[in-house]
Amino acid sequence: MGLFMNVEKQESIKQKIIHLKDDLPRKQKDLCDYILKNFQSLGLVTIKELSTDACVGVSTVMRTIKALGYDNFNDFRKDIYDESMPSDSKWTLKKSLDETSEGVQTLAGVWEESVHLLNQSLSDELAYNFGLAVRQIIQADNINIIGTRPYKSAALYFEQLLGEFYPHIRQLSNDTETLFDKILQFDETDILVVFAFEPYTNIVINAVKETYNQNNKIILITDYDSSPVIPYATVVLKVAVSRNQFSIIPIIALIDSMIIDIGKESSPKSLDKLRKLEQKLMENDITYKS
Repeated sequence: MGLFMNVEKQESIKQKIIHLKDDLPRKQKDLCDYILKNFQSLGLVTIKELSTDACVGVSTVMRTIKALGYDNFNDFRKDIYDESMPSDSKWTLKKSLDETSEGVQTLAGVWEESVHLLNQSLSDELAYNFGLAVRQIIQADNINIIGTRPYKSAALYFEQLLGEFYPHIRQLSNDTETLFDKILQFDETDILVVFAFEPYTNIVINAVKETYNQNNKIILITDYDSSPVIPYATVVLKVAVSRNQFSIIPIIALIDSMIIDIGKESSPKSLDKLRKLEQKLMENDITYKS
């Protein structure tokens, strides 16, 4: 019950900002992007602090919150605080490991940050959209996958796991020169799974726009509510990212969870394929047999 109780309330302010920001003047749009990117840390800031940190004037802040339907900054800030804080806990990063010996400091620091990112990612919104994404993928005739730069590895990992029991997959990350040729060949029941994280690449943004124009469904895995891909996505799965270090651990955990649920929903056919694959790998001496 806890994971699904407040989805509508949690989405309300963010969705309002996402829908309005592109119609606002440039400075107000920049402020909206800053708010979306730093949403969980703005519940206690003053209007002056927000103005300074976002590099806009106080008057811009006031015009923006009025455009969002607020008469004063305190009401706006209170709603952000209520929306950004999980109902059962407030996830915060633990103290830095200054006293840890040098031999294990990096390992321990990465470990702690990874646990923090996983906890921060697990929200009501993610849990709700996760179920929607799994259902959309299962209903698709073909699953097309794209990720660029460091996140190409996540796209390949998703393909590798899913491909062990699901045959209708197209990996679009390997050949971006023919990307639009392949998108134009999508059937109406095809779906696009996108890994898009800051810094966002134009090739992914344009591919998503083209897919959207064809009325194909899009599952977006991303980082911030300010992502330029969000307006075109059918379902958005947002995971936390670290400002201290690069990590795809929350993405990997999300992929693993999706594979498990997709496999369950497509059983027993998927289990039968996995058993046959295991047997063939052993018969051809590909896997070690003790």
